[in-house]
Amino acid sequence: MSTLWILAIAAGTLVVVVLAFYAGKLLMQLKQQKHQQQQTALEHQTALQGHDTKVLNSISIIVRAMKEEQCDLSEGCWRLCVLLGSLKTSKALELEFPAIFELYEKIKHMSILDNRKQLSKKERMSQDFARMKLEAELKVKIQVDLELLHQYSIERISMLKQ
Repeated sequence: MSTLWILAIAAGTLVVVVLAFYAGKLLMQLKQQKHQQQQTALEHQTALQGHDTKVLNSISIIVRAMKEEQCDLSEGCWRLCVLLGSLKTSKALELEFPAIFELYEKIKHMSILDNRKQLSKKERMSQDFARMKLEAELKVKIQVDLELLHQYSIERISMLKQ
């Protein structure tokens, strides 16, 4: 009988050792999986930050051109809104720069490029007049937003590089 107990204890011990080994192996796999997920998330975040840095550099150039009156307010606001909308790590920018987005919202339906060329002279002049009127109405507010946006882009670029 004592041999039977010894065999049962040995078999039980073997089962416990095998299960402990298997549990250890699963824990190691889980640890590796978590590490891989963290690495992937870090790479993804780095890619988003790289994208945003490029976009913010473009925004800074457009803002500078608008401040120096090398770029029409309408064209600049249009470009800025598209760029701001493509930022991956920033949200709710339309609340921070309302005048820029307001002008964009009011002109985005207007014809550009080839579509503009297809308009009659009267239609082009009508759209130009409407655009100039909107620019005049919002000019001061847009200039304030441009200063804020310039500061915002500098701060975000600095933050993203850290």
